[in-house]
Amino acid sequence: FSALDTKVQMMQNVHLAPETDEDDLYSGYNDYNPTYDTEELENDTAFQQAVRTNHGRRPPITAKIPSTAVTRPVATGYGSKTSLTSSMGRPVTGAIQDGVTRPMTAVRAAGFTKAALRGSAFDPLGQSRGPAPPLETKNEDSPEEKIRQLEKKVNELVEESCIANSCGDLKLALEKAKDAGRKERVLVRQREQVTTPENINLDLTYSVLFNLASQYSANEMYAEALNTYQVIVKNKMFINAGRLKVNMGNIYLKQRNYSKAIKFYRMALDQIPSVHKEMRIKIMQNIGVTFIKTGQYSDAINSFEHIMSMAPNLKAGFNLILSYFAVGDREKMKKAFQKLIAVPLEIDEDDKYISPSDDPHTNLVIEAIKNDHLRQMERERKAMAEKYIMTAAKLIAPVIETSFAVGYDWCVEVVKASQYVELANDLEINKAITYLRQKDFNQAIETLKMFEKKDSRVKSAAATNLSFLYYLENDFAQASSYADLAVNSDRYNPSALTNKGNTVFANGDYEKAAEFYKEALRNDSSCTEALYNIGLTYKKLNRLDEALDCFLKLHAILRNSAQVLYQIANVYELMEDPNQAIEWLMQLISVVPTDSRALSKLGELYDSEGDKSQAFQYYYESYRYFPNIEVIEWLGAYIISTLWKKVLQHFWRFSEMNLAQLPTQVKWQLMVASCFRRSGNYQKALDTYKDIHRKFPENVECNLGLRFLVRLCTDIGLKEVQEYATKLKRLEKMKEIKEQRIKSGRDGPGGSRGKREGSAGSDSGQNCSANSKGEQLSAKLRALPGTNEPYESSSHKEIDASYVDPLGPQVERPKTAAKKRLEEDDFADEELGDDLLPE
Repeated sequence: FSALDTKVQMMQNVHLAPETDEDDLYSGYNDYNPTYDTEELENDTAFQQAVRTNHGRRPPITAKIPSTAVTRPVATGYGSKTSLTSSMGRPVTGAIQDGVTRPMTAVRAAGFTKAALRGSAFDPLGQSRGPAPPLETKNEDSPEEKIRQLEKKVNELVEESCIANSCGDLKLALEKAKDAGRKERVLVRQREQVTTPENINLDLTYSVLFNLASQYSANEMYAEALNTYQVIVKNKMFINAGRLKVNMGNIYLKQRNYSKAIKFYRMALDQIPSVHKEMRIKIMQNIGVTFIKTGQYSDAINSFEHIMSMAPNLKAGFNLILSYFAVGDREKMKKAFQKLIAVPLEIDEDDKYISPSDDPHTNLVIEAIKNDHLRQMERERKAMAEKYIMTAAKLIAPVIETSFAVGYDWCVEVVKASQYVELANDLEINKAITYLRQKDFNQAIETLKMFEKKDSRVKSAAATNLSFLYYLENDFAQASSYADLAVNSDRYNPSALTNKGNTVFANGDYEKAAEFYKEALRNDSSCTEALYNIGLTYKKLNRLDEALDCFLKLHAILRNSAQVLYQIANVYELMEDPNQAIEWLMQLISVVPTDSRALSKLGELYDSEGDKSQAFQYYYESYRYFPNIEVIEWLGAYIISTLWKKVLQHFWRFSEMNLAQLPTQVKWQLMVASCFRRSGNYQKALDTYKDIHRKFPENVECNLGLRFLVRLCTDIGLKEVQEYATKLKRLEKMKEIKEQRIKSGRDGPGGSRGKREGSAGSDSGQNCSANSKGEQLSAKLRALPGTNEPYESSSHKEIDASYVDPLGPQVERPKTAAKKRLEEDDFADEELGDDLLPE
């Protein structure tokens, strides 16, 4: 009966849900069951008892097993008493608690009762409880947050240092790297204080030190860079730090400490595993280059031979040829050249970039990849390969055979059998250029003529060189013919167009020459020869503004070209702007300080401006480097004029002193007049000679002054010349009569009379003295020309230099060169056609 009673009792506690409740399935969703109130668990004795014993862990009791715990009421904190069917206190389905019936789970969802409509709304997300509380703010003063911010700052400084280095600002990059190093050390100390040393960020420390060492090396502070690298290498906590010994070896190589460079390269090579094949090859290549610098060619050959056997590349092959060339091994040079030719380029063929069909999609793709970065890299690699091969061929061709021609022929045959077939023609052209350097023009012409039947590109290059050769030989007809051939073969060849313009220029057709130069510039704006020549053409056409524009553009390209600087100065001189001409000539002599032509031109400009002292300085500098007739004449005239001006002051003073003491002494006055005449002041000399003749008309010494007076009047065209000539004849006649008397007195028996006359003459004072001096000069005065003889016919060697002309022969003043317009420009025209050979 006990089991039956229990079952009846259980059925009494079960209440079926009424049918009216089926329409409201979500009622009672917000009802609160005090059973789940966790705040009053401390006051719930049953719960505390269950916690202290194993009561709460008993298995649930079924209806077949009677138990006293089934009917035992459980007291809650709210005082309600509910019969529980399990040891966990779970209410029985259908039981009534606090007036709320627990729904049947099989009929409707638990917790949704009709009682929910009585005072609560549907709020499954709990929005009625209001907004969520704000998040807790980070404590920026905490040590962890400070460490995090400092680490972020260090990373930013490292990035800024790398960016500054890539932009070329090495000084700023070094400052950022140093700042990052200081902050990183502060970060390490803070981490050691807060956490254990194992939590230090080694990657950050490594990157900071490595960047600092790199910036030291970039700024050529090699000692500091080596010290920083040593700190990294010696720290065993850094993984693969031994690879940085390559960088240390590079620094020693820059310092030319080759033994240490090789040592560190080998140490790095030992620490790099064999799986890193490319890195090991690069280090071995550095070792080989270092051996070449030390002159250990056999060791270098071993390194490069190993590289060419393991992973051949262009640089190693070229260096191997250089090493064999240094030791003079002809056969090995040939083998090394063949190995260099066989190095694969690993680039796509040009046919890939040619559209095989008219498909617009395919054409768009080909157009997009025709000039992308990969294509540019392929072009650079091919250009580098051609440069190495051409340089190696030009190096070994003269030594691998008995003559350079045979050596070139061998290189051409090897190149023709390789993937670089197009280089064979370039080698043939280089062969012709080698003939030119050896002054063998006939062989050069014969070699170049062989290309007349080749393809257009090679034909154009050969014809361009032939045109240039004939132009240098002044054979303008042949030069024009080959220039036409070069232009017809390749209309876009700027060198061919420039040579054609040169031939037209030589024939005097400047307008047509300018058109060819313009076309060359349209095809290649960097053709400096065409730009220079068109400037000369505009100068010939007197279009000075356009010529100046051309030379200024060329000066922006060739900053230190002496020819361009001279042309700019010359154009300014033709434009009558001497100040600008002087400024550009000053720039010219800063580039070529020993150019005598530029120095003399500066002296000429300063002379035209009236600055004689500056003119003398530059004329004298020009004379020092290259004595020129015009320069010597100017210097002589300047020195004489300057000397006479200085001497004139002394002679004038002496003449005044003598006039005061000896009124009849005319020696110093004649010297003053001579200074005026020799310094070029002919009017002053004429006035002085007139004054002397007026004061001493019958003085024998004044005859010479009268003679110069006649010459000056003749040169100037004065009417008094006849008067002075008559007086000069009369005085000469008187001299002859006196000389005859003296001679007859000496030869005749009247020697005593002559003696008496001589003794009587001793009482005549100054006149006797003057007459005696006149007698001494009588023989020399006979050699002076007559009044009708020209000035140049006088013989200066017959004049007593100590008395009449103490200052030596007169030097004519040259005409001022700056007043003459330049009729031709040899300096400029001889440069036409220079550098037209293809590079």
